[in-house]
Amino acid sequence: MFLSEAGRLQMTNAVFTSLPMFHLGTYLLPKTVIDQIDKYRKHCFWRGPNINAKGPPKAAWKMVCLPKEEGGLGVLNLKTQNEAMLLKNLHKFFNKVDTPWVQLIWDKHNGNGRLPSQIKKGSFWWRDNLKLLDAFKGMAVVNIQDGSTCLFWFDLWGGQVQNHTYPELFSFAKNKLLSVQKALEVEPFHRMFHLPLSEEAFQQMELLHQLLQEQHFSDSTDLWHYIWGSPLFSSKKAYLHLTGHAQEHAVFSWLWKSSC
Repeated sequence: MFLSEAGRLQMTNAVFTSLPMFHLGTYLLPKTVIDQIDKYRKHCFWRGPNINAKGPPKAAWKMVCLPKEEGGLGVLNLKTQNEAMLLKNLHKFFNKVDTPWVQLIWDKHNGNGRLPSQIKKGSFWWRDNLKLLDAFKGMAVVNIQDGSTCLFWFDLWGGQVQNHTYPELFSFAKNKLLSVQKALEVEPFHRMFHLPLSEEAFQQMELLHQLLQEQHFSDSTDLWHYIWGSPLFSSKKAYLHLTGHAQEHAVFSWLWKSSC
């Protein structure tokens, strides 16, 4: 009752925003649940203890969730925070962290060089994580070692994404979702493609084969780096990236050049 707007803002952040944090870091919350939590947060901030207050808010909730340096109040966007916290599971998966669930998913769903794609397999929890695959690949780049976690055609390696660099050759590929590691095992190299190749595709195949031979591979696990210049995952920095408030473009360009 006696709290100022600053006090109600602190109460909103300290209580209503903090309560669902465990669940936000565990699984992808339904939109209706997040909307309900936001309803409570809005009521606490704008109306305080008066449950019968009908006055309109002074600003749109989207503006309230902006960082303070951009004119907002720094209230967390729960949907974005949910995604940022779950991305740590993909970080553990692609870096093959030594935990039982990571090993289980690799053995059950991603053996024999298969990697996650648009076809999502696994429990409802893992399928929810895979919905964030594009977001993860948008903030991470692989430092390739054995090539087991890197898609040959769709991930950035060798300084380029191969399906964009060699589109004609890509159209002849037999397996468009194989890993770099599995591509290395194909002998001779042209067995990866439906024959006969067009002249342009043949030229692209020779260039791609040369690129593959120039890469330095090892028996170590691939290491994924992030646009903030570190192999360590940070949910806070992922949140800033997802909301578009991180100055990632310069860092990303530097990271790609230095790690490829």
